[in-house]
Amino acid sequence: MSDGDLQDRRVEAVRDWTLFIEQGDAAARVRPEILSSWGRAREADVSADVSAAPMADESETAAVWCDSPLQQAVESVEDDLRRTAEDGDLVIAVTDARTRILWTYGGRVMRRKAESVHFVAGGRWDDESVGTNALDLANRLDVASMVFSAEHYARIVQNWVCWAAPLHDPVSGKQLGVVDLSTTWDRTHPIGLATARVMAKLIEAAIPDSAHHPSALEETDDPGLVMTLLGTVETRLDGQRLLLSRRQSEVLALLALHPEGLSLEQLHAMVYGDAAITFSTLKAEVSHLRQALGGQLSSRPYRLLMPAATDVQHVLTLIRGGHVRAAVDAYGGDLFPGSDSPALNELADYVAVALREALLADPDPDAVLRYSEELAPYDREVVEVCLRRLAAHPAHPAVPLLKARLVVAGH
Repeated sequence: MSDGDLQDRRVEAVRDWTLFIEQGDAAARVRPEILSSWGRAREADVSADVSAAPMADESETAAVWCDSPLQQAVESVEDDLRRTAEDGDLVIAVTDARTRILWTYGGRVMRRKAESVHFVAGGRWDDESVGTNALDLANRLDVASMVFSAEHYARIVQNWVCWAAPLHDPVSGKQLGVVDLSTTWDRTHPIGLATARVMAKLIEAAIPDSAHHPSALEETDDPGLVMTLLGTVETRLDGQRLLLSRRQSEVLALLALHPEGLSLEQLHAMVYGDAAITFSTLKAEVSHLRQALGGQLSSRPYRLLMPAATDVQHVLTLIRGGHVRAAVDAYGGDLFPGSDSPALNELADYVAVALREALLADPDPDAVLRYSEELAPYDREVVEVCLRRLAAHPAHPAVPLLKARLVVAGH
């Protein structure tokens, strides 16, 4: 791209940003992910004139970095990262899964620019803290992302172009954070996004076998059993995936959800209901499970002898705490789809209704959009409630999308 083309692109970006900031409107050419992020920043009352990113506690950031599997990986490839930064006069940053910067290295010019806006270890670069940026988009969308010039919400980085790519644990697949490459807008190059992806692969390849690292587990700080039950069913023990039959997964899910333990009769009723299945059949399933769990399952009552966490408990905890958007993000779909366990079916209805009622009480636009697009496309009431809440903000970027959802739901 020529210097003239870049300058024209920057002028357009500034014009589009100004229109949004001053009038709450947006040009059609603004990318949907940028517009959505601008909306989140506005909803969070982020000032476009913020002087620097807020800083997390220094000691806490250092502790997170020391505990992260990314530390050893970055140290292993640090020479390559530093060389890339120096050759391209870039600043390279690695974040955690909350878009808090854990490590940076910059070329001579970009290092000074980065320090002035707190693009340093401890800097919080989620878009609800400092506005739209590539780190947040890559983390939030789990795809490589670029933000150019005034696509950034905050003026302090509108002279930048940033490319970021997500980082995943190669064993568990868990998203650990992102790697970001940033420089001045006039140094924009088509290879920038590809370079970010290469850097991400380089770091991921250097991550040690982290199956037993706590960060490879979902929603628990201790090694143990982690079950995904919403949308898809998967079980991991200390990070290692367990291959279980459907019935064994149902039995294990009920035990994980009842840490106090269940009698043989209780467990049988929860799994089979009134079906003519013998107790011996259930005992055989439990025996297989006990073997798979290394003996960590007691009897009389049946009870797990290890920490256990499920995404179901996580979603319900978020709902109780009023964190509706996070609850929708964590809700992967119907609980144990296709199960004929009466207890799991009852719980599935409970969680689905609880999430819907939480949205009716607090119709966060982003949460409602995701709910209506991915989880309940024909639930008109939730969309209508959200639109009524936004009646005083007709220029909100979610309004046209919500209206479109109503049209789709009506067909």
